[in-house]
Amino acid sequence: MDSADSVQRRVSTRGHAETSSTFSTSSTSSSPSAPQAEPSRDIPDGPTTIRDRSVGSDYALLSRQVRNAGLLRHRPLRSVTTLAVTLLLLTGGWAAFVLIGDSWWQLTTAAVLAFAFTQCGFRGHEAGHRQLFEGRRANDVTGLVFGNLFIGLGFGWWVAKHNRHHAHPNQVGRDPDIETGALVFIDHEARGRAGVAGFLTRHQAPLFFPMLLLEGWALHVATFRALGRGRTSAPAALAVEVLALLVHVAAYLTVVLLVLSPLKALAFVVVQQALFGLYMGAAFAPNHKGMAMPEEHDRPDFLRGQVLTSRNVRGGRVIDFVLGGLNYQIEHHLFPSMPRFALPAAQPLVRAYCAELGLPYTQTGVVDSYRQALRHLHAVGASLRAEPRGPGGTAV
Repeated sequence: MDSADSVQRRVSTRGHAETSSTFSTSSTSSSPSAPQAEPSRDIPDGPTTIRDRSVGSDYALLSRQVRNAGLLRHRPLRSVTTLAVTLLLLTGGWAAFVLIGDSWWQLTTAAVLAFAFTQCGFRGHEAGHRQLFEGRRANDVTGLVFGNLFIGLGFGWWVAKHNRHHAHPNQVGRDPDIETGALVFIDHEARGRAGVAGFLTRHQAPLFFPMLLLEGWALHVATFRALGRGRTSAPAALAVEVLALLVHVAAYLTVVLLVLSPLKALAFVVVQQALFGLYMGAAFAPNHKGMAMPEEHDRPDFLRGQVLTSRNVRGGRVIDFVLGGLNYQIEHHLFPSMPRFALPAAQPLVRAYCAELGLPYTQTGVVDSYRQALRHLHAVGASLRAEPRGPGGTAV
């Protein structure tokens, strides 16, 4: 297995020139429904034993292995158990909130509910990928309940955005998760940023985790903006999705204001939403940041487009639970509808297959995954830090 540092040297840190050469000769399809693969002569350092594989066969062979192992089969009872545990965690947090009453100890409850909110977000993620149940309707209802109703995040808006990410992970101009905002992930888009935006970009690596404290609010705002524009692929009517969100907001604020005095209520909401954003952002951050970034004109085949842009985080059952199975990012991207509990069993198959193809398979520890992501953010801001600054901090 490649170490994280060796994979970074081979895939990520050589810049977009290497990324382009890796991806540009690939086939034009990046859809999981019809994945294509270039001949193995295009695989860097690929073993000679697979040079005769036909175009399109690489992913198909792996998919057949996974399907024959029964790893794509849904287990509704296990899904219901997982949903029940998550619901128990959420209701237990709110019950504790009511029982504790008007006390500053509620800031501890805020942390518990932030954890519960993020776990609900994981269940929404699984529902969006149809991981929980065979039928679409059961997944859609689960997503609306655990997303819109329980935590105030629009399920339809998020599914549309997340599907674009899965179709083009880490691809410049195509993946919405690397679009420039408060953070900049693309080198050339950092140049010329000034004022507050420039300051944030120059220091975005050390500011990354503090900025995640605002991620919860950003997700809520993005949800209502998207719904206001009618941009949603919700399984229910737009009015139903909006109603579920409004019920959440009304119930959340009503309970908080009935139990707590105004100052404590404000502190509770700020802390709970901040920790929710921090946890949610920290769970998704290790997955792609610092990995290969295909240029917009590149057309990687499905297998390589997913494997080379994704990073796994090793760990046991605790890490699996805390990160909601997102630590098996490579397997998840190759088989989005695979139930979360099947991902650990799929990993040895996928890793061995990548080794046969000569494809780098990136897996590292939790701390190192964040280190690599922060290293990328730091490198993107380097051009701004190198600019001479005037007395007022402006570029000269």
